[in-house]
Amino acid sequence: MSVSDPLSRERAHLTSSRAALRAMREDVEALDIKDVTANWVNSLVLGRQIEDRIKALADLADTPLFFGRLDYLHTTQEGQRFYIGRRHVHDADGDPMVIDWRAPVSQPYYQASKKDPQDVGLRRRFGYTGGDLTAYEDEHLSDPEELEHTSRLLQAEIERPRVGPMRDIVATIQPEQDGIVRSDLSGTVCVQGGPGTGKTAVGLHRVAYLLYAHRERLARTGTLVIGPNRSFLHYIEQVLPALGELEVQQATVDDLVAHVEVRGTDEAATAVVKGDARMAEVLRRAVRSHVTLPTESLMVVRGSRRWRVPAHELEEMVRELLDRDIRYGAAREALPQRIAHAVLVRMEEAGEAPDDRVQNAVARNTAVKAVVKECWPLVEPAKLVLRLLSDAGFLAEHAEGLLTEDEQKLLLWTKPARSVKTAKWSAADAVLIDETKDLVERTHSLGHVVLDEAQDLSPMQYRAVGRRCTTGSATVLGDLAQGTTPWATESWAQALGHLGKPEAMVEELTAGFRVPREVIAYASRLLPHMSPGLAAVESVRENPGSLAVRRTEDLDADTVAACVEALAHEGSIGLIAADARIAPLAEALAAAGLAHLSPGEETTAESRLTLVPASLAKGLEYDYVVLDEPAAVVDGEPDERTGLRRLYVALTRAVSGLTVVHSAPIPEQLGAL
Repeated sequence: MSVSDPLSRERAHLTSSRAALRAMREDVEALDIKDVTANWVNSLVLGRQIEDRIKALADLADTPLFFGRLDYLHTTQEGQRFYIGRRHVHDADGDPMVIDWRAPVSQPYYQASKKDPQDVGLRRRFGYTGGDLTAYEDEHLSDPEELEHTSRLLQAEIERPRVGPMRDIVATIQPEQDGIVRSDLSGTVCVQGGPGTGKTAVGLHRVAYLLYAHRERLARTGTLVIGPNRSFLHYIEQVLPALGELEVQQATVDDLVAHVEVRGTDEAATAVVKGDARMAEVLRRAVRSHVTLPTESLMVVRGSRRWRVPAHELEEMVRELLDRDIRYGAAREALPQRIAHAVLVRMEEAGEAPDDRVQNAVARNTAVKAVVKECWPLVEPAKLVLRLLSDAGFLAEHAEGLLTEDEQKLLLWTKPARSVKTAKWSAADAVLIDETKDLVERTHSLGHVVLDEAQDLSPMQYRAVGRRCTTGSATVLGDLAQGTTPWATESWAQALGHLGKPEAMVEELTAGFRVPREVIAYASRLLPHMSPGLAAVESVRENPGSLAVRRTEDLDADTVAACVEALAHEGSIGLIAADARIAPLAEALAAAGLAHLSPGEETTAESRLTLVPASLAKGLEYDYVVLDEPAAVVDGEPDERTGLRRLYVALTRAVSGLTVVHSAPIPEQLGAL
């Protein structure tokens, strides 16, 4: 190829850009900070920042440095050409060679169209094999003669086989997705999206965008991604680092409320009551019940003088703090200062001139501390919840008018624990303790929180997450049709109210990019039976032959055979089955000599097959899916609607092909293929 060949020129720019990135990294590595900082603490902080910067400037061999190009026509960018990539790269003179995809000048790459070219004359997309640039595709947005068409390279990137953890979608973000990604930090956004609409990727890319646009603010306040389980978090954990963001924390809701060791489980009916928003008021009443009004006057002795505060005045202080409804611990800290202030007023009236040191000394006076201990005693959250779940009288007192007698009976332990350490706490109990802890002491709030698979949270879990972003914003991601817990939310308005973000904007993604049209249409037959009124996903991908449904007399053998067929294709394979079927299928795979992974483990060249319990399939994707015995998936849940939702999740994990193997009749809601 000659140097005048467009592909050769683009490859040359890629080579130069990689060299420039390498030089940027070497410049940071060469920094000498020995004489820059005043003390070892500053030196440690600066050293950590430099290490993070070096990591962020890593050139990943199999990740394209840039994936697009914009040629502007007029305005301030007249005649300028910008290469769009995952991070900013500049040459030795500081001139940009690659523009960060989050920069304002990059936005038309995602938003421009023939109808609205946004001053872009040419949009060029690049195709890669590994890290090598192998193709390009042009759109002349300002040329009226050129018809708008679906990008072949864009389609190929969406359909590229996926081995290993989730990839970023920075090269394939669609206009409706980009609008959500770039929404402002000050507002909370809720994204309702069916399978394959990219809602998880949108949430993660929004975090990356916000860190770019509000770096200093979020560096102070922090960001957090919350997922449904560890397997899911492991699956998505490489997306943000690939975009150069290394400091975002990840956790499950259980991680957030891990104040006690969870060793027990609840029956579904009990968990539903514990997760009900009414429990917040039960706990508030129980906490406030510890406050008692003083009945005797207080005498403070200082030197030869005695200062008396009458009982009615002490009572007014306690009532005023109760009426303010501030946190229990804050009020407890304020009470001795209120009492001390009353004593200082008396000192001033007697001609003394006390200062703040005197007030603090009075607040620490033994008699004052005794009054506070009696009127406003310490509350230990775990002990309070333990008493509520063990003491029928205490529970009845504070649940009166809120919970029925039957609901209270569900809450009470059949074998009350003697102490916090010996109690068999459940996950729902830990959330109650977290609520109580916040009633006593304010929970630290972050700048931004992403909550994925949000439809499965209980009202009390929403409150636990909401406490982590009371002074910040959130991105809420989910699909009401995939709610598979007994307490799954029925509407985003309710969920956002419990989260403390009722004003949040709700966006709906209905265009599917991952799941083939044939597969999503088959799965969508379940929607009228489990989530009536919810719009079905309209897949933009046609993949004839992507769905097969097979009846068998030998379920284990034919399921293994289907896996062998799937392994003939490139990419990852997921064998999804009812939880009760996992053990026999593991034995059948072992007998056939097929190695398999567990959810969250990275696929490799030696092992691309993952055996996935249906209960853990949510949020995961595989190139090819073999679904074992749909009826068993439905029957494994406590009720039919939850079972159908679990089946809907399992049916929609495939990116390229789905094979359903069954011996029992297919659930009638699916109908014949």
